Amino acid sequence: MKTLILATLIILVAADPVVYFREQFEDGDAWKSRWVESKHKSDYGKFILSSGKFYGDIEKDKGLQTSQDARFYSISSRFDTFSNEGQTLVIQFTVKHEQSIDCGGGYIKLFPSNLNQEDMHGDSEYNIMFGPDICGPGTKKVHVIFNYKGKNHLINKDIRCKDDEFTHLYTLIVRPDNTYEVKIDNKKVESGSLEEDWDFLPPKKVKDPEAKKPDDWDEKEKIDDPEDKKPEDWDKPEHIPDPDAKKPDDWDDEMDGEWEPPMISNPDYKGEWKPRQIDNPNYKGKWIHPEIDNPEYTADVAIYKYDSIGVIGLDLWQVKSGTIFDNFLITNDEKFAEEVGNETWGATKDPEKKMKDMQEEEERKKRDEEEKKMKEETKEEEEEDEEEEEEAKAPEDEEEQEEEEGEEETDSNVKDEL
Repeated sequence: MKTLILATLIILVAADPVVYFREQFEDGDAWKSRWVESKHKSDYGKFILSSGKFYGDIEKDKGLQTSQDARFYSISSRFDTFSNEGQTLVIQFTVKHEQSIDCGGGYIKLFPSNLNQEDMHGDSEYNIMFGPDICGPGTKKVHVIFNYKGKNHLINKDIRCKDDEFTHLYTLIVRPDNTYEVKIDNKKVESGSLEEDWDFLPPKKVKDPEAKKPDDWDEKEKIDDPEDKKPEDWDKPEHIPDPDAKKPDDWDDEMDGEWEPPMISNPDYKGEWKPRQIDNPNYKGKWIHPEIDNPEYTADVAIYKYDSIGVIGLDLWQVKSGTIFDNFLITNDEKFAEEVGNETWGATKDPEKKMKDMQEEEERKKRDEEEKKMKEETKEEEEEDEEEEEEAKAPEDEEEQEEEEGEEETDSNVKDEL
């Protein structure tokens, strides 16, 4: 019984998730002691700690936010070095483009432990690059790039990222059986084989260089019917002189040249004659080049493996700043990562949207009130202008009336004198 209990405990302990790195920025400015800004360039953009303009929880939603437009950003954090050999690797974090990003990165990089953090830059060798990248309407993708034997390899599939203003959860799972999975907001959006979806290895099969298509191999499925012949009355001109046209009476052959009637489409024209098609009795189908095993191909069961993982970094460019990075997690347990995602992003996503909706409603009301006020002010101004016009017109009317009365009196006096 004791042996059984001990074995059970060992299994339970072994099943506990291993957390290599976790960062939620819950201790104020202490993050500055854990994250190192690169000094490779003097004009890198500055990160600030912020929960943004709208959020689900003002404290839980605080993260690193880009704060300067049109800048490169380069910052990283170190953790105990590990290798993912023989185990699952899960990379997870949240990204919020509250600035309606037009062009900029939202991805992270995992580096080997020998990275010089103060000299980190765009050409620094990394293990994995993962996360969203947006630039104009044409680029809205999730990057999944692996370094394999010193060369960076991009995924062969197109994974679309989220491009709205809300926080989203990005998860990459790399398994020791050389399979992977990409999740957005805890839902699978892509998965497959590392070998099939990246060009890490040469193809397993290649065309046999010794094989050639036989000279008598006929790939034509249809051929002209040799028995079909063109009718004798087939050939008719496409255009003919208009039989109803008449030479104008004022036409002068010497001055205008010889008159020719205009051409019209020939109703009897049948077009180019082509014999009807029949099945080719010699058709052998499309010739397929035989393949052989590629002598340059060597299977690799450890494509997924990295001997040294020790730094996580943000190395990116943004035209319009405002992106917030938060809830970083590196672990070996898929289920644990999903639970963390639900506890962090999952718990604040709805309140975040509610706050954004309330702000938009308040802005709408404010705009309506301003428009209403502007209309009222315009109406008052128009009424004042009308009153001023009437006041200015009143003396003129009185003068005109007096003149008319004077003229009438003069006319009356003249009549009396007469």
